[in-house]
Amino acid sequence: MLTPREIIAQAWTITTTEPALKRWGFFGTFFRLLLDIKLIAYQIYFLVALLHQKEVGLFDDAIWLYDKVSFGMFVTIVVLFLLLLLVEIFVPSMTDGPIIGLTAKSYKREPVQGGFILGLYNFFPIFTVHELFVFSGVNLLITAVSILMRYGAGLTPFLIVIAVLLWIMSSVLKFLSSFAEPAIVIDKIGIFQSVSKSIKLVFSYPQHVIFLIILLIMITIRVFVNTILIVLIPGAAFGLGIVLTYVFTPVISYSVAGVAGLVMIFVMAYYFTYLHVFKQTVWTLMYMELKGQKEMDVIG
Repeated sequence: MLTPREIIAQAWTITTTEPALKRWGFFGTFFRLLLDIKLIAYQIYFLVALLHQKEVGLFDDAIWLYDKVSFGMFVTIVVLFLLLLLVEIFVPSMTDGPIIGLTAKSYKREPVQGGFILGLYNFFPIFTVHELFVFSGVNLLITAVSILMRYGAGLTPFLIVIAVLLWIMSSVLKFLSSFAEPAIVIDKIGIFQSVSKSIKLVFSYPQHVIFLIILLIMITIRVFVNTILIVLIPGAAFGLGIVLTYVFTPVISYSVAGVAGLVMIFVMAYYFTYLHVFKQTVWTLMYMELKGQKEMDVIG
């Protein structure tokens, strides 16, 4: 059985040498970032309004757009926005299956092919696992706290404490279920069975706990840095748009700012692709090593 250090080395080698993994990883990371930026940008908007004691609504941007463009253009933009939102929600779960499956094939010295079939076949169970632990996301916690601050009335402090506790509980369960997705893709087992198997593996091999904690810390740092960058991107794009309005028309200014923001997202997605693929690769290799060992509750 490989040691944690050997698994990390092998995972990094696979991450950096398999082009198919980077393509699927970038595809999923890019749309994850788009969704996160939307959530954070809305919360920044609500926070600024709250600090200025202004009443704002969830659809203020839609009302503003309706007043500025023709009805046909308004409908087109709204439809495209909703379609993009659906893509951002579902596509990341479609890309995790190929990353895990192709990693396993590379590790077994098999042809690294069939990414689309792996994504399509494993989409629903992986998406379900993601949704089971959806409250573990930092961005969702920020969104929930923002909503509670606006509409929680006298129960706001109590409800925020409940939200934080749910986030902690969901994060712990997500950590214990780190092997669930590899179990789904590699062994073709059910959703709850894979979660159960993951928890069993984590508790069965305490000698790997230190390795898991180190990896968790790395992922936490990544999430923290990711959140900071996500906050900066809409701010930088909006600031650029305001500066350009002194030279160009508002339409041209905000169009240039939007393109600049999109370029920044592409660059950030490229770098975070390596971290996302590496994380999935580590869990996949560790699962493949551990599942070959005798289960602790089996006698004889």
